[in-house]
Amino acid sequence: MSCKLQVTSYKLQVSSNMLLVNRYSLLLLLFCISTLLPFQSFAGGKTDEFKADEYIIDHILDSYGWHIISINHKEISIPLPIILFDGGKLTCFLSSKFHHGTEAYKGYALGFTANSKGKIVKLQGEDVNYTGLLENNKEYLWAKSFLDLSFSKNVCSIFISIIILCWMFLFIAKVYRHNPHRAPKGFQNMLEVVILFVRDEIAIPLIGTHKYQKYLPYLLTLFFFILVNNLLGLLPIFPGGANVTGNITVTMILALLTFLIVTFSSNKSYWVHIFNTPGVPWWLKVPVPLMPLIELVGVLTKPFVLMIRLFANITAGHIIILGFLGLIFIFGSMKPALGFIASPVSIFFYLFMGLLELLVAFIQAFIFTLLTALYIGMAIEEEHV
Repeated sequence: MSCKLQVTSYKLQVSSNMLLVNRYSLLLLLFCISTLLPFQSFAGGKTDEFKADEYIIDHILDSYGWHIISINHKEISIPLPIILFDGGKLTCFLSSKFHHGTEAYKGYALGFTANSKGKIVKLQGEDVNYTGLLENNKEYLWAKSFLDLSFSKNVCSIFISIIILCWMFLFIAKVYRHNPHRAPKGFQNMLEVVILFVRDEIAIPLIGTHKYQKYLPYLLTLFFFILVNNLLGLLPIFPGGANVTGNITVTMILALLTFLIVTFSSNKSYWVHIFNTPGVPWWLKVPVPLMPLIELVGVLTKPFVLMIRLFANITAGHIIILGFLGLIFIFGSMKPALGFIASPVSIFFYLFMGLLELLVAFIQAFIFTLLTALYIGMAIEEEHV
């Protein structure tokens, strides 16, 4: 009887494991299909129309609409609100009025020249035939004498990440408030592990036991903001697909916030070591302040390094992933059989890079937070007597 029970339990365990594997396989298959959806318009038509460089750049750069899929050269996307303040007049409409950049609306259009591509431009003259200019790829007179407050794809993705972060922290705060002595489990346990990691492995060692609590909220916000946006950027479909942390403006703001916190938190000892470095010969300070200039340049390059590191790593990963998928249609434009042969190889390398980018998403959030804590710790460190 006991043997039968053991065999039955073993069969149930194997069945549950197989069901779990099948679920993961189904999710992986759906992920691959959703990734290839943006390329559908090229697969169904002439493959020689596919331009890998333009496709990759269009997906990396910001846009005024959230592209979903192209079917038979028809774009399906989520329109975003366009908000323009021009000459004391507020103009609002949806980006769908531009018809994916092929038409103008109320004297405004999406630029297509080298200096205006991807931007909203104001056409000079009401009788401008924008469609004709677009077809003939001719220059046009335009002026950007207005304030653009539009919601781009990156802006919407930032709001989505903020909603996710607020839900995460409000959820865990609510659980602790109602059951402060209960052992964490599930999602609460996962968040607690990450929070304790940032506190015990980053904040306390680099800032100090007595001062870390003042800066821990900023470090946690920084870590989770970068991590959530990195992960959303790996999703090929809505609400993912936006290259937020691969946008130089976003990384610049994050680095600027770190620079301001470091600067306004720094003590006297920090500035003394910059302008009058102890142990340095006087002739390196007077009459030419060589060492102070070098130290000052170092202060300014620290946020610059933070900005470039995050931007470059995330952008490079997106380019490589899209490049592997684009190889299918590049080979297919030469000969359809080559496209079928290249497909499994490209998808394999895409999955490999996807897993690598998943690791990079965590690593880059960790490094940015680590360096921020290091700079803060250097700025508030007391002089040893």
